[in-house]
Amino acid sequence: MDTLQSIRENPAASGLPDFRAPAVWLQALLAGNCAAILYALAANREWRRLGAELMAVLLRVEPVLLVSLVVLAVAAEWLARLPLRHGRLFVLLLTLLAAAAVQGTLVAQQMIAAEEAGLGRAALWTAVGTLGLLAWFELRVRAQSPALAEARLLALTARIRPHFLFNALNGILGVIRSDPRRAETALEELADLFRILMRENAELVPLSEEIAVARQYLNLERLRLGERIRVEWDMTECPPDPLVPPLMLQPLLENAVYHGIEPATEAGEIRIRLERRGRYMRLELSNPVATADRHGQGNQMALANIRERLLLFFELDAMMTTGIAAGRFHVTIEFPYRSRAE
Repeated sequence: MDTLQSIRENPAASGLPDFRAPAVWLQALLAGNCAAILYALAANREWRRLGAELMAVLLRVEPVLLVSLVVLAVAAEWLARLPLRHGRLFVLLLTLLAAAAVQGTLVAQQMIAAEEAGLGRAALWTAVGTLGLLAWFELRVRAQSPALAEARLLALTARIRPHFLFNALNGILGVIRSDPRRAETALEELADLFRILMRENAELVPLSEEIAVARQYLNLERLRLGERIRVEWDMTECPPDPLVPPLMLQPLLENAVYHGIEPATEAGEIRIRLERRGRYMRLELSNPVATADRHGQGNQMALANIRERLLLFFELDAMMTTGIAAGRFHVTIEFPYRSRAE
């Protein structure tokens, strides 16, 4: 049965957190280190010894945290298939095993004395910390209102710059007498684009839909700019039809046309590459840098919009970088790979 990820349905809401996600690692490391610091402060009796005591506590806590997260990340796919109760139990068992292995290694390397290892106490604190973190992740998911996320996404969608509407209408007016059939087709494409802009856009969509929207947009822009717009698609390493955030390609192309093609006096090429790298999809788009861009800093709005939308869908498990190299503006986006089969 086909399934689409939606911002209404955070996967962690119905199961364990994805231990491969950077956001989960960040929160676990922050919580563990903060707990270690508080413990050192509570146990300290002489301020002059606080630094040494803190380092001793962190020496035990930090390796356990890192090893546990690595083990859970490796087992993440298997854990996700288990019932929630069994998944929690196995998370607890894996972290206890990781803690025992770390304690044993520290004793073997003589980094701590055997009598100071305190395996029973370490196991107790590991269990308390693990269960506390699992409870925190569950409470956090429940506390986040899907309605707020949907409202934010709706506001971001409404902010997508509509200047191409006026450009498209001007282009249509330019050909309505010389090529009425083309003008009629362009109006239909414009209506389709606005139908897409008006929908909720709260779910990941197949890449084929995003490409269809992108081609419609480019056809409209060619009414004004003609063959000055050249697009090179590289899909050789792309899976058949991955799921992608809605309205991701069109704003990037609009940004490329608005700042790279329109201000220039000659033709320019927009290059788009999509590929899968492990559990991530990677999108690379580049366009020429116009020497006389009359539009100033407007490009930052489209990029900031996409960055916020990625955050809503994937939290910290997505990344977008931009830069200028060899006379071209580059945008690179990485986000988790999803498919209809998952």
